[in-house]
Amino acid sequence: MAVIESRKTEDPTFLQRLEHWNGVLETLGAEEAILRSGGGEEAWEKQRARGKMTARERVEALCDADEPFLELGLWAAHGFYEEYGGAPAAGVVVGIARVHGRETVVVANDATVKAGAWFPLTCKKVLRAQEIALENRLPIVYLVDSAGVFLPLQDEIFPDKEHFGRAFYNNARLSAEGVFQMAAIMGPCVAGGAYLPIMSDEAHIVEGTGSIFLAGPALVKAAIGEEVPADELGGAFVQCDVSGVVDHRHPDDGSCLAKIRSQLEQIAAPEQAAFARRPPRDPARPADRIAGVIPVDRSRPYDTHDLLAHLLDEGDFDEYKKNYGQSIVCGTGWIDGWAVGVVANQRSIVSRRTGTGDRDRELQIGGVVYSDSADKGARFVELCNQKGIPLLFLQDVTGFMVGTRAERGGIIKDGAKMVNAVANSVVPKITIFVGNSYGAGNYAMCGKAYGPRFVYAWPSASISVMGADQASKTLLSIRLKSREVGEAEKDELLERIRRRYEAAMDPRYAAARLWVDAIIDPAETRSVVARSLACAAHNPERPPFKTGVLQT
Repeated sequence: MAVIESRKTEDPTFLQRLEHWNGVLETLGAEEAILRSGGGEEAWEKQRARGKMTARERVEALCDADEPFLELGLWAAHGFYEEYGGAPAAGVVVGIARVHGRETVVVANDATVKAGAWFPLTCKKVLRAQEIALENRLPIVYLVDSAGVFLPLQDEIFPDKEHFGRAFYNNARLSAEGVFQMAAIMGPCVAGGAYLPIMSDEAHIVEGTGSIFLAGPALVKAAIGEEVPADELGGAFVQCDVSGVVDHRHPDDGSCLAKIRSQLEQIAAPEQAAFARRPPRDPARPADRIAGVIPVDRSRPYDTHDLLAHLLDEGDFDEYKKNYGQSIVCGTGWIDGWAVGVVANQRSIVSRRTGTGDRDRELQIGGVVYSDSADKGARFVELCNQKGIPLLFLQDVTGFMVGTRAERGGIIKDGAKMVNAVANSVVPKITIFVGNSYGAGNYAMCGKAYGPRFVYAWPSASISVMGADQASKTLLSIRLKSREVGEAEKDELLERIRRRYEAAMDPRYAAARLWVDAIIDPAETRSVVARSLACAAHNPERPPFKTGVLQT
């Protein structure tokens, strides 16, 4: 393999960029600490006073010691439900834990947030966790402590295909596919929510705090006039020793979680996908300084190979068609010992040969997908599927090339080829939004709609149909068609539209809506990608790769 040339990372511009993004990460870290606090310290203490651990304490007790918990969806519901006091992290903790060395999906209701009630985005977050478990054949543990559906928003969570009931549908599918599900009833579990733990393969309940019933005491009294306390209606003794609905009961949270850990240790080891591996090696340049490559101004160019030098083991990169379709960089390398196929947008301005002479060249704008680069990307995705190499997409794309020349050159046809190949890819796909992600470029580079196993964003990410300048001018022209305004008012309106549009391009906006699984520190990219590949390797199935009808 060729080794990416090492360059100095101490020049003033690099250090300025690194300092800027480290500052952004510090701000994000402070905001994330608030999100992790859920309902706040006072709510934590109330939960502990009832003999209960907090959701995050439960997750920590489940994880192997000193093994990091890969949290997903932390920003879910950020900025939502403010009229109800907000719902930090959508009131549920979700992520990947290592339990006796095995990757395990964890879903833990945070009872300090509206008693663990399900908001619409809570539902979307839980469904995403189940999707990850199913796609990667990972066992899943539900730590249930929830008052059920948040009733003021019941019409947004109850009856539709991707609503509350879909979680129980997924319970059934996961079990049928042999994906093990464990549930612990560690607080209230009411009404339809009772199906989630009982449709799991095995269920536990904690005495004194755990309860499960289709109708709580208040509803029972209203429906049939019977007065009964919660513990007698559906407490641990009733549901474990009398009804037999639950399999195990425990005196407290700690003993319940310890038993779950011991049972998970006994699960048969999964068959692993045969992805190529070799001993991990350090990257050519320090992984913790990769943010220095990214310009503060997203419109500025940079060489994508510099990113790869910080990502790939020893900078080894077997580049594919290096001098063809240069606005996309493709090639194979290794990340923490895992073989990967890289598809990355090239943000530097490059030239391509258009004829046989040395002077027959034209400049290509960085970040734009041209016909030749789309053709190259499609072909490379096909090759990785043929070889069984997982794909890593690094997005910093402003879209496909437009204009008369591009249209006459068949840009739509070539773009469709790449989109088709990505959509039908059967090897695991992992996507990272490094910078811009605009328009159909988002699709071609495996955005959320194209089924990546995991999708992450850097703080530098910007996700939108088009850039803020183009979008705000387009929106302004539409508004101006309906009325006449002066130049001053026009400028003010343009600035107002731009600010609102730019706010919607922020990675926190995307993460709040679960368009991405997490906003990650660029320095942690190698470890996060490696962890994601380890999860993907739990599913050895790889159906034949085939595409639909393509225009040639």
